[in-house]
Formats: sequence, C-alpha cells, structure tokens
Amino acid sequence: MLAYLIRRLILAVLTMWAVSVLSFVIIQLPPGDYITTYIAQMSASGSFVSAQEAEALRQQYGLDKPLYVQYLRWMALILQGNFGMALEYSRPVAEVIGDRLWLTMVVSVAAIVFTWLVALPIGIYSAVRQYSLGDYIATFVGFIGLAVPSFMLALILMYLGFTLFNANIGGLFSEELAEAPWNLAKLWDLVKHLPLPALILGLAGTAQLIRIMRANLLDELGKPYVVTARARGLPETRVIVKYPVRVALNPFASTIGYLLPYVVSGSIIVSLVLSLPTVGPLLLKALIAQDMFLAGTIVLLLGVMTVIGTFLSDLLLLWIDPRIRFEGKQ
Repeated sequence: MLAYLIRRLILAVLTMWAVSVLSFVIIQLPPGDYITTYIAQMSASGSFVSAQEAEALRQQYGLDKPLYVQYLRWMALILQGNFGMALEYSRPVAEVIGDRLWLTMVVSVAAIVFTWLVALPIGIYSAVRQYSLGDYIATFVGFIGLAVPSFMLALILMYLGFTLFNANIGGLFSEELAEAPWNLAKLWDLVKHLPLPALILGLAGTAQLIRIMRANLLDELGKPYVVTARARGLPETRVIVKYPVRVALNPFASTIGYLLPYVVSGSIIVSLVLSLPTVGPLLLKALIAQDMFLAGTIVLLLGVMTVIGTFLSDLLLLWIDPRIRFEGKQ
C-alpha cells in the first residue's frame, strides 16, 4: 500500500507541474496581452496611451520577455510563496484572492457534502426498490437536476425569495456583516447562508451520482454472492450494506477527483447571479483582461484541487476496496 501511495504522490507532483505549464500557455494564446486590453479600455474612456508608455508598461510587468522566461519567473515566484502581481488590481495575487479562496473551498466542500448525503441513500433506495414509486420520483427529480442549469435554478430561487419573502437570498453574508472582521457572529452568518449555494451547486452532481449509485448497485445485487447470502438467511440490510453497497461505492468515490474543480468552475455564473465572494468571478474578469498571473494562479489552483481530490479518492478507494490494498502483494 505504501508503494501505491508513493506512486500516486509522484504522479500528483508531475500533474501539478503539467497543469502549471498548460494554464500559463493557454492564457497566452489569445492575441495581445494585458497591456493591449488596458490600451483598449483607456481608448474607450477617451484617454490615449502612447507606444512609449505601452512599451514601458510591458517592461515593468515583464511582458516583453519570451514566454518561457515569463513562465520560469512565475514558477520562481511560486516556489517562494509569491504568485505574482495581479495586473488588473496592481496588488499581489495572494492579496487579491484573499478570503475568496477559502470561501470558495467552503462552498465547494458544502456542495460535495450535500451531494453525498443526498445521493447515497437515494441511490441505494432506488436500486433496492427498483421500479417503485419512490424510484420513479427519484429518477424524475434526477433528470430535472441534470436538465436545469445551476444559474437558472439560482435565478428562480432569487425570484421566489424576492416575491414570496421580500428578501435577498444571494451572497454568503448579511449586508451588515459583509465587510466586518471575522468573529463568531460572522461565522454563524456564513453557516446560515451556506445551504442555498450548496444546494444549487450540488443539485446537478447529486442527480448524476444518484444514477451512478443506482446502476452500480443494481449490477451488484444480481451477482451470485448476494444470492448466496440471502439463501443463508442473512438479514436483508446486512446483505445489501455489507458487500454490494461497498463494492458499488468504488465509482462513486472516484468522482471526488473532478467534483472539487467542477463545483468551482461551474460556479462562475452562479457566483455572479448570487453575488458570491468566490474566485469564479475573479477568474472571469482576469481572463477578459488577460491578467496572466491572476488567471494562471486560479487555473493552477483548480488543477491542484483536482489532484488533491483524486488523491483523496485513491485513499477512500483503498479503504473501501481491499483488492486495491492487496494489489501490490500479488
């Protein structure tokens, strides 16, 4: 098992390096750079930026250097714990992201917890009670969850909040606590506002995992070892939970790897609709402005979240499935 974990850690490091290269290169693909966007914005507002000023700005930000030099300088800064300067804000990237990063993690984890807590029992029930009324209802709700975009659900809930309760249900904090320093009152306010974005962001993933769990468990329930366990007179709950559910959890657990970045990347429009202080709107603005350090850092963090999620999936699969633990001993 130790060799398995070491292999996974080495692959994780290599993957993060590849993600850093790809994220930096992809952001550079559109024509122009941040200075080009800045000149266009200044021209639209009636100001004029001379060629000499533009060249001086490029030299100041290091944009006049070849792409590989810019990447190596960025990686050197990252190794020092510095992600560079956010050109759009003229502030360090770490300072711009600030609380938004961990708030994004809180929302993402809440959405994943909601997804698991809802999808797991409903998926088991749908498989055990196949073609029952509850199964049909779960299937119908699942298809609705897959079909309705998250931002549309956010708009519907905001409309209902305004019309029925005359309340703004967006954001993660009350208006009077949004800019307040952190304390127990602000933390409790965050907890009260968290269920709604977690529900909206987790609904599509919940619907998908319900279908995955149902299909996997139905496949296991028809296998000979389940029939033998029932023939021996074991209680039905033990027959189902002891082995079939545990085996069916394998693909279920492996979804953690993409759920973390999926929730973050899929929350950009939802964050704009609900006014969530997450990194999604920052990423959108940075991509429009071609702010390579800010956008590259956020994309890199999404890649790191994918790697972390995949590693957590591997650990969970080691615990669930003994066949993986003993794979290296055979």
